[in-house]
Amino acid sequence: MLGLGELEASVMDVLWEAAEPLRVRQVLDELNQQRHLAYTTVMTVLDNLHRKGWVVRELENRAYRYRAVTTRAEATAQSLREVLDSVDDRESVLLHFVSTVTEEESDVLRRALRRKPKKR
Repeated sequence: MLGLGELEASVMDVLWEAAEPLRVRQVLDELNQQRHLAYTTVMTVLDNLHRKGWVVRELENRAYRYRAVTTRAEATAQSLREVLDSVDDRESVLLHFVSTVTEEESDVLRRALRRKPKKR
């Protein structure tokens, strides 16, 4: 994801997979299945993600519960939008991208474009 470091992206993956907001300890437990991190490291990452607007937190008793502000799909789409907005030749970028999509992805794009209302 654009704008996220490796550990931030891993934390976001945990939050996106969760069915409910998570405490720091719960995020840590998930991450520690693959690596060994300190509680304070994960707490700092979650605080940074909150400051950056990626997560919201709700105080429950004496601990915060964190949840992602957007879905993974929405965040990915926003990243793609930022990439397109950063180049002068959007048409060329889009044409190169379209040349890499699978038939299934092409069908999805066609259906989406048919449903999209034209801007005036």
